[in-house]
Amino acid sequence: MTKTLLLTGAGGLVGRNILQNPAIMQWTMLTPSRDDLDLTDWAMTRDYVRRYRPDIIIHGAGRVGGIQANIAHPVAFLVDNLNIGKNIIMAAREAGVPRLLNLASSCMYPRNATNPLTEDFILKGELEPTNEGYALAKIFATRLCEYIMREQQEMHYKTLVPCNLYGCYDKFDPRHSHLIPAIIHKIHEARVAGRDEVDIWGDGTARREFMYAGDAADAVLRAAAEIESIPPLMNIGLGHDYSINEYYTAAAEVIGWEGRFVHDLSKPAGMKQKLVSIERQTAWGWSPATSLHDGIERTYRHYLEDNQP
Repeated sequence: MTKTLLLTGAGGLVGRNILQNPAIMQWTMLTPSRDDLDLTDWAMTRDYVRRYRPDIIIHGAGRVGGIQANIAHPVAFLVDNLNIGKNIIMAAREAGVPRLLNLASSCMYPRNATNPLTEDFILKGELEPTNEGYALAKIFATRLCEYIMREQQEMHYKTLVPCNLYGCYDKFDPRHSHLIPAIIHKIHEARVAGRDEVDIWGDGTARREFMYAGDAADAVLRAAAEIESIPPLMNIGLGHDYSINEYYTAAAEVIGWEGRFVHDLSKPAGMKQKLVSIERQTAWGWSPATSLHDGIERTYRHYLEDNQP
């Protein structure tokens, strides 16, 4: 009999890439819309999980956005994500769902922690102020899963911490987008308008690790199938990073824009580096398959298709 998997956040970046992965064929999928399941509503969440009693939940839902969105709406990023995490995890526990895979964020790591970031660094220092609310909510959900397993050893409530992600089905609106989709949109607009300059926030030397979302989906589905044997907390990443300047250069090459970059030193650039340790991932035997150039090329192709008049 095929087991049932409840995927929250099925309409988001990771969720839509999960639904494109052939490995979902091993599951009977539940992919409720917000109308079907508003995760900020405790009663609705509890009743939905109790009604369907899935064999496993992949929790990928949340309010997400880049630096601008996090700075503009810190209350919503804290409260909405805290409620979403609490409601789905506690509803699963109450209904006796034996397995839950919580998707967290590398934003949980302290801003001044030594890179690469190992899983035991969480709560060992001050968070990055530009996304502190979001990070606090993700830490809460991660710790809640750990506490449940401490009290009930038969429950496998585990957390993956992906590095930064990008890819098809990303958000490209600069008000809500993360780094790579924002870069793609900005450089594409410059090419179409014939502009020969594009601005970069900060000096461009900050380093980031961005993994293609299709690779993240592959890791998530494998982890769901093997959840009993994976560590309670595990990073998922590339094991190497690039500077902001290098991401702009790679996107310009893919898009075919040949202008110059101008650095706006008045704008925030976030943490100087954020590279996750992949020791546990390597021991697990998984690694991403998509190069930066190929990932940006696929993402840009999706961007063009999605923005046709």
